[in-house]
Amino acid sequence: MKQHLYSNEIVFRGHPDKVADQISGALLNWCMKEDPKTRAGIEVLGGKNLIVVSGEVTTKAPFNESIVKAIVTQVLESVGYDYKKYEIIDNIGKQSPDISQGVDTGGAGDQGMMFGYATRETPEFLPTAMVILQKFARAYDKLRSQYPGLLYPDGKAQITGYYEERKLVKIKTFLCSYQNAETRRNYTDTIIKTLILDIVKEYGLEIEEILLNPTGKFKVGGFDGDAGLTGRKIVVDAYQSFANVGGGCMNGKDPTKVDFSAAHKARQIAKDILISNPSLEWCEVQLSYAIGKAEPLAIYISTDAGEISPTRNLYKECTPKRIIHDLCLKELDYEQLAMFGHFVS
Repeated sequence: MKQHLYSNEIVFRGHPDKVADQISGALLNWCMKEDPKTRAGIEVLGGKNLIVVSGEVTTKAPFNESIVKAIVTQVLESVGYDYKKYEIIDNIGKQSPDISQGVDTGGAGDQGMMFGYATRETPEFLPTAMVILQKFARAYDKLRSQYPGLLYPDGKAQITGYYEERKLVKIKTFLCSYQNAETRRNYTDTIIKTLILDIVKEYGLEIEEILLNPTGKFKVGGFDGDAGLTGRKIVVDAYQSFANVGGGCMNGKDPTKVDFSAAHKARQIAKDILISNPSLEWCEVQLSYAIGKAEPLAIYISTDAGEISPTRNLYKECTPKRIIHDLCLKELDYEQLAMFGHFVS
């Protein structure tokens, strides 16, 4: 069978974009716990000792500048950054009543298209390389907390693999750029290489090459070396390029926003189709919505065996109210979802 090369990536929890995502999620957590009817689209920009929180929030939760600053501080500290360095600006407004008049009656909180994907490659119904990188990113975050003077929060990892059809058969290059003190590189490189080999070994795969910090040095990082913005890692949050991705960010948004809720529903539909059809290897689902309207405009289901026609009942299942209820979306930890990707099982 002919082989081809394909790549996917993840960013660490301490990458500036991911920190912005986590702040958005943590702020949403606060509002939703205090007021489950909160409407929110929270955006965060960070860079060079400055964190700006903006977007729209309509809530009965106590939500003022001091609370915003306290939550931002907690996230920065949790990730491993010195929160004392940052000026925090609260620029949050309220959601437009033009949107509310459609959403209050059960309509979608935005328009657009969302995708869900599942594959039989792993027990998690996710691509093997994606699961490996998620495990690696989590493990690195634990290592970083164990070696605070040597390993720093920022970083990325990438797998370039040999594939036969959609199956990963061998890793050509495992690339990791990790922020560190650069004082004991041989030691920290050994730690990272050992971690990579241990995780990949679980999947019976070989690695031709491991690349660590290929520029030679990665000491300046985080918000000192880059800016961070909520929603800039939508491919990492979804399927790391193994499937189509919708046009909207999933972080910092309450469940009436279908960018978030319908993406999770599409994933659940794709998984259920594989579970009920053992002969299928993969499934991808597209849902599309009009703002203020409850039912999807269209549902498209594609599999390795061809298209599947959606039922009328499926359209009814995909209204925002049904999705929120069926998937218990108001009970999620939105900050946790923002750390390593929304789809892990």
